[in-house]
Amino acid sequence: MANFNTHLNGAFAVSGTASLVVYKAGFVNDSGFLMCVALGTVGGLLPDLDSDHSTPIKLGFNIAALVFAFGLVMHWRDELSLIALMALWLVGYGFMRYVVFKLFTRMTVHRGIIHSVPYMAILGLGLTCLSYYSWHNTLSASWFYGLFLFGGAMVHLLLDEMYSVNLSGMTLKRSAGTAMKFYQHREKWWYLLLYSLLALLIYVAPPFAPFWEQLRDPTPWAQLKVGVLPAFIENLLY
Repeated sequence: MANFNTHLNGAFAVSGTASLVVYKAGFVNDSGFLMCVALGTVGGLLPDLDSDHSTPIKLGFNIAALVFAFGLVMHWRDELSLIALMALWLVGYGFMRYVVFKLFTRMTVHRGIIHSVPYMAILGLGLTCLSYYSWHNTLSASWFYGLFLFGGAMVHLLLDEMYSVNLSGMTLKRSAGTAMKFYQHREKWWYLLLYSLLALLIYVAPPFAPFWEQLRDPTPWAQLKVGVLPAFIENLLY
């Protein structure tokens, strides 16, 4: 499989290029452009959340533990003494970083259901719903956020499949087919749950038709033809 740096750089390159395209076409504003790049890059790391020793899972749980600990302190700051707040902070951090992390790693298997297309689709569609209904972002921005997160994850899975090919001997490694997967019979009940949840999210998702019509409109795409090359190069060509 591809390593952390390959996933990070690959997802950043693809999401950055795609974000520039939709930004130049006028589909997203400045902050939307940055969000799309960030979400696409983060998406490129998500499938390795089921790896006990991967950099994303360690970093993710460290951040989650800090946020959880500070959340506890902020909630109880008016009711507890300084020493008690310090103890609460340490207990909260330790609980998330060691207890919850330990439970999570025991319950997950690397390249299990998390490392699959439907799981990543749930995360992408879930982000779209969260962005539109809870954060009250525009319909267009919400769909782009979800699609970029999902797209970054697909870059990750595709890179893993590409690295499962032994180019020197044109043979497949044992890991072939374990990344870009839609179903595994030995985990059929988990996949039934995944697809049920995915169907529910599709049902409650923001309307897709207006977003699709916006993408089909040729006017924004025509802006991409303006200023593609630097002025001095265009002068030389024309």
